[in-house]
Amino acid sequence: MYNIPQGVGLGMSLLKHELEKIRQQKLVIALDGHSSSGKSTLAHNLAQLLQLNHIDTGAMYRAVTLYLLDHHIDTTSKEKVSEVLDDIDITFHREKEKCYTYLNGRKVEEEIRTMRVSDHVSAVSTISAVRRHLVKLQRKMAASESVIMDGRDIGSVVLPEADVKIFVSASLEIRTERRYKELLDKGVKITKEEVADNLAKRDHIDSNRADSPLVQADDAILLDTGALDQGQMLAEAIKIIHGKTSS
Repeated sequence: MYNIPQGVGLGMSLLKHELEKIRQQKLVIALDGHSSSGKSTLAHNLAQLLQLNHIDTGAMYRAVTLYLLDHHIDTTSKEKVSEVLDDIDITFHREKEKCYTYLNGRKVEEEIRTMRVSDHVSAVSTISAVRRHLVKLQRKMAASESVIMDGRDIGSVVLPEADVKIFVSASLEIRTERRYKELLDKGVKITKEEVADNLAKRDHIDSNRADSPLVQADDAILLDTGALDQGQMLAEAIKIIHGKTSS
């Protein structure tokens, strides 16, 4: 049984009787947003609560980046990267209440979250061949089952016909604090300034790339998570989903 995070409060209680109705629908939810805005955690919690499959597209780009780094392939070379895409197999496997990323059969969930990968992933994601390859996989994943998919261009490019679109954001300062704490908890030695620089750089690259930039889709609802904990984020998202699916 999934435990609803603390802080969900009365709003969730009022909607509990609607959850089963939502679960019974074929539902595709697109969740976009900036790095460290809380979208991956929110997607995970929504997937558990609504019993949807969670597709973390950011993890897919990170897995491609990890493969390139491990095989000493220039992450800025469009030609060299394009040549190896067919050698990269990315899958997700659920273990208990969490979905883990596998690269060519190897569990890489921790490796893809390192600064080594973070420093290169935005550049890799600007390569059109990479985006086309992964978008094809992502659409295939969403075609036959209910999913929540999070990333940078889900509502605008990957799944423009999604039933619900949510755009998650928070200030750079708040996102820096979150990411810095996350890395410290993992024992990573890094300064807050380095984290802020990395996030700002990724924001710029993601928002200004020519192919599928990070934008809020016209029909996406903005969810500012700056002042919200996990439970409050989940409650607000459920209200949005309930509003979209009950009409």
